[in-house]
This record gives sequence, structure tokens and C-alpha cells, in this order.
Amino acid sequence: MGILEKIAEIEREIARTQKNKATEYHLGLLKAKLAKYRAQLLEPSKSAGAKGEGFDVMKSGDARVALIGFPSVGKSTFLSLMTSTESEAASYEFTTLTCIPGVIQYKGANIQLLDLPGIIEGAAQGKGRGRQVIAVARTADVVIMMLDATKGDVQRELLEKELESVGIRLNREKPNIYFKIKKGGGLSFNSTVPLTQCSEKLVQLILHEYKIFNAEVLFREDSTPDDFIDVIVGNRVYMPCLYVYNKVDQISIEEVDRLAHRPNSVVISCGMKLNLDYLLEMLWEYLSLICIYTKKRGGAQIHFSGLLFTSCHRIHRTLASQFKYSLVWGTSTKYSPQRVGLTHVMEHEDVIQIVKK
Repeated sequence: MGILEKIAEIEREIARTQKNKATEYHLGLLKAKLAKYRAQLLEPSKSAGAKGEGFDVMKSGDARVALIGFPSVGKSTFLSLMTSTESEAASYEFTTLTCIPGVIQYKGANIQLLDLPGIIEGAAQGKGRGRQVIAVARTADVVIMMLDATKGDVQRELLEKELESVGIRLNREKPNIYFKIKKGGGLSFNSTVPLTQCSEKLVQLILHEYKIFNAEVLFREDSTPDDFIDVIVGNRVYMPCLYVYNKVDQISIEEVDRLAHRPNSVVISCGMKLNLDYLLEMLWEYLSLICIYTKKRGGAQIHFSGLLFTSCHRIHRTLASQFKYSLVWGTSTKYSPQRVGLTHVMEHEDVIQIVKK
């Protein structure tokens, strides 16, 4: 029996197993096996085949956004409208056959937008170059899921399922679980909160499925068995996703209102150029980019999100290793200038002066 058949059999077993207290251990084991087989499926084959054309493009700009969706939902039209890049758009499916990059210039930042080929059901198993598309999506900072508003919620559910099966978790935080493999001593299990979905016995069974017998586990939140499996596997990607419903000019106003009020959703029409400015504002919010200035205001601008360490890397990749201290003027400090280290969290429009060793 091949891996695909095993995955299908386990999925059928999970679907027909009733969820209750008596079956939770059985379901936990099935989910662990399913995650193992899916990981094997994503591994490149050992037999060396003919080398094909490269699919990924070099990361550039201040952030990367991936456009994912089924064929003929308006991804190429959206790229052509938002950037100066022309991506071929036609009324037939699979017009785009490779990754086409463009750049959105917004609030002084350069945002790289990738128009990926349309993916189909079964993409996680490699159908229609699905694996290459999903591999590029894993490198993005934000995913824009382009959906056809005339198809309802069918496309959204199918795409979420495909991305979930390859370890991409959309609009979710990383589970707050501490996990470390030890050389001996058995299983050390603790939790700081009452657990309603995971027990020590279930954790032990899942770890045994992965041939792990000595480990330290600490739950800091009430997590599910799926979350714990994600922590064990360790290659999951947690990223924000914006659900964009295109072609809203072809549906009723009631349906537009329903879609617009869904969480993390924006309704647009590329054909009539409706609501594109609001989509850009939402994208900027999801990217969480801030602008900081080096010593002379109005000089070099750096766009990044997070720590001072990130800004050092953005200026030059060797700067963080030569870093001694930094002087910061702005709203992130108690007084100006304040001497700070690499772990200092910068805020919008701060000014920095970096001193090297």
C-alpha cells in the first residue's frame, strides 16, 4: 500500500470515528500517523530525476506577499493592477504557468507580490505543480488567498485544507508548548493550566508513535493533540492570511455584505477596480511593517517589523555581530536618546544611531 492510500485510509478512519472520551487516544494516534505520512510525502524522492526549471524567485524588498488561489480567480489581473508588472490574463484556466513577481510601492516600502500558478484539489500531493506553489508560499510574510465570490465558501475550505496538510497554519499563533528531547529519564510532563483536550497518557502515546521515549513537555495553554503534533514535527509555518473575494460585482449586495463581515476578509472587484485601496491598507496592517530612520532624519529609511536586531540585519547582515550599542530617539524609549541593546523593540518613525565594537 502506497503513502497516498495510507493517508486516505487514516482520513476515512478519523471521519467515521465518533469523538468522545473513550476514543480520544485512538484519534490522537491516528493524527500522529497522518502527520508522519504527510511529512514523508513532502520529502523529495531519493531517485535523482532530470533537473527542471527553477520555480522560486529571489526575495527582495521589505516584505513578500504570495497570491494563492484556484485558476481563473483574478490573480494575474490583480498583480497587473497593483504593480507595474504585466501578468498574462485570459478567460481560460492555467494562464500563469510559473511564478511572476511584482513590486507594490506603498508608504515608502517595497512589497514583493508573487503571482503563483493556480492550484487545484490534491496540490499537496503534487498535482498541477502544487508542491512548488506551496513551497514558495511558505517563504512569504503574508498570504493573500484570492477567491471567486460567485463560488461561495467552497474554494476557501478546499485551499485551507490543502495548506493545512503541508504544515501552513493560517491566522494562528504558535502553540505555547515547551518540548525538549532528552537522552534519558523517561517522560517529564507538566502543565501550568488545566488541560481539557490533552492528557499525559495521550502525550506519551503520540511521542511513542514518533519513537520518542525521553522528553520534557510543558503545556502553558490548553492545546489540542494537533497542536502538540505540530510542536513535535517542528516545521510548521504560522502566517497571517487575507481572504480576498474577487468578482463581487457579479453577486447580490446581501452576499457581498455577508462575505465582507467574515473575519480576515476583504471584498474587491478587479474588473471594476473596486475597494483596492482598502485592500492595500489591510495588507499593510497584516505585514506589521514600521519605518525607522538612521541618525540624520530624512536620510536612509528602513522598513521592518520587530526588534532592533532585525534592523541591523536589514542595513547589513554582518552589523549585528559587530553591534556594541545603539542610541534611540522616539516613542519606544523612556527618554531621548536612550542607550539600548539588540532586544529593544522599535516603534514607528524612531531614529537610531548604531555604534559598532
